[in-house]
Amino acid sequence: MTAAGPGGLAGRVVLVTGGGKGLGRAFALDAAARGARVVVNNRNRVVDDAGRGPADHVVREIEAAGGEAVADHGAVEDPATADRLVATALERWGRLDGLVTSAAISRPQIFHRTSPENLQEVLAVNVVGTALVAAAASRVMRGAGYGRIVLVASTAGLHGEPTVSAYAASKGAVIALGRTAAVEGARRGVRTNVVLPYATTQMTSEGMDPRYAGLMRAEAVAPLVSALLDPGSEINGQVIVAAAGGIRVADSVEGGTVRFDGTTDLAAAIAASRGGKQHTYPEAQAAFQDFAAELIP
Repeated sequence: MTAAGPGGLAGRVVLVTGGGKGLGRAFALDAAARGARVVVNNRNRVVDDAGRGPADHVVREIEAAGGEAVADHGAVEDPATADRLVATALERWGRLDGLVTSAAISRPQIFHRTSPENLQEVLAVNVVGTALVAAAASRVMRGAGYGRIVLVASTAGLHGEPTVSAYAASKGAVIALGRTAAVEGARRGVRTNVVLPYATTQMTSEGMDPRYAGLMRAEAVAPLVSALLDPGSEINGQVIVAAAGGIRVADSVEGGTVRFDGTTDLAAAIAASRGGKQHTYPEAQAAFQDFAAELIP
């Protein structure tokens, strides 16, 4: 993987959703420190006495350090926000090179008690909001023949997580969205990857293991995101777990092909598949073709 060093994003324009706090703030500040001009999006749930919200404060930090940034306070699940964010980048700096979708909510509820309103709100922000902004950015990037997109998901989307079923479902959708966008954008020079961070933030602080909370800094994940935004990076379609200065690549894996007609023991067939050759694929059609070819020579 390309290491995004100081100045590695000089002259580039990066959009960060959820960029006012936690991980998003760390991503925006790190990109700016490497030379990027940043559109910082974060809705104003809380403002100070001067009416400034989280995005405004991050912009001031970037500007105080000599960088360039502009704030946006729109809700990502609103289609108008996606269009405005892209338009802001183009009108202010004439280009859009990178996108990081960090805006998300959790709203914990145990699965059988999840209300329709809770489910809809989480999916609207985390899935629809991510997809709308990424699609709007992709249109510009594909036209330019260049782009770097980083979707922020969670290991809850890989493994599930008790009490946050809506959040886990939404992050699983983001992972699938990222892998799809990676395949679609490859020929147009648009690289898309998914980062699954562990970090102590406002969202995770209550559930974080106290043995590790102090080490799980959002700033420790930011260099990975900047490396994926770097113009020298050709990494595409990867799902990467990151925390405390380390990474672990994740993948969707299918086991060995085992015939099952309903007359044999299912548990034994599953065990045999797990013990067989492990398969990974770039997209679903490749998986289907391989499975069909093994069953129907």
